[in-house]
Amino acid sequence: MAAGAEPVAAARVEPRRASKRVAGVRESVRLRHRVEYAVVRALAWVLTVLPLGVALRMGAFVGTLLYLVSWPHRRIGMRNLAIALPERSRAEHRRILRRSLQNLGRTAVEIVRLPTFTDAQLREMVRFDDEAWWQEAIGRERATGGLILSGHFGNWELLVYAHGRRGHPVSMVHRTIANPLIDRWLNDVRARAGTTLVRKARAATGVLRTMRDRGLLVLPFDQNSTRGLGVFVPFFGLPASTNSGIARIALRSGAPIVPVFIVRQGASARHVVYVLPLMQAEHTGDFEADVLRTTEQCSLVFEDMVRQHPEQWLWVHRRWKTRPAGEERFY
Repeated sequence: MAAGAEPVAAARVEPRRASKRVAGVRESVRLRHRVEYAVVRALAWVLTVLPLGVALRMGAFVGTLLYLVSWPHRRIGMRNLAIALPERSRAEHRRILRRSLQNLGRTAVEIVRLPTFTDAQLREMVRFDDEAWWQEAIGRERATGGLILSGHFGNWELLVYAHGRRGHPVSMVHRTIANPLIDRWLNDVRARAGTTLVRKARAATGVLRTMRDRGLLVLPFDQNSTRGLGVFVPFFGLPASTNSGIARIALRSGAPIVPVFIVRQGASARHVVYVLPLMQAEHTGDFEADVLRTTEQCSLVFEDMVRQHPEQWLWVHRRWKTRPAGEERFY
């Protein structure tokens, strides 16, 4: 009995100590969330009361600063550009990366100002290259929903918001932001345009509902995929682990894929939306081969837009992080 008494006593004491440590961590996390949220909202207020042109220049300045001082981001961006555009000089890579981060800064400014824009202002800011084709592509009769192929290109949040304010709200697969207060605030902004969020953890149910209701669903496509939905398809000539969700949904539901991209005009707050020809997944009887082929076709469409407008894409993401078995890591 004496030999076993000490471990039992320790077992009784240790959970209470662990509990205090865990509680302390949780309290500090909640405090950090509140501090972060307060800072973000204060910055958002400043950017909202300033004239739009001034605020955009501030955003671009922050993007430039990020390029200059954030060595990890610059290293990833330059590595990606060397992989994707080896024919361009290192000076061109630096210019593209700097402009990409400046666009990111301007994008952040426009996002926090979204609630202040009237529908008339949004129509002036965001126009469609071919509005008649856009109306036909999203308004045609179909038995199921539609899938919008896009990604972290241009001001992707403005694209969804402006689209909703024109009377065509979408559903969007959403990965929760680490700070729940900021996540809730951003989602409240999205809701002003009628955007319905499909939580990534419960995506299957939300996707089925959107398809059944013949809605429009936006899925993230251009990020490295590390989960079961990832398949390797060429992106700038190299295998990239790519989310195959859009292909799988298209094949199972018969929904058309509508490639849509928003392109900022210079350094301004004006944008042009390009709606490309519809894509229809082809059924051959081999489902996994069809998934791979459809995902590859989507990847080629996305790659072509990045080639045309490289400064509009988010180069600081580790797009080729996941490698096929046996291949060396890039980052």
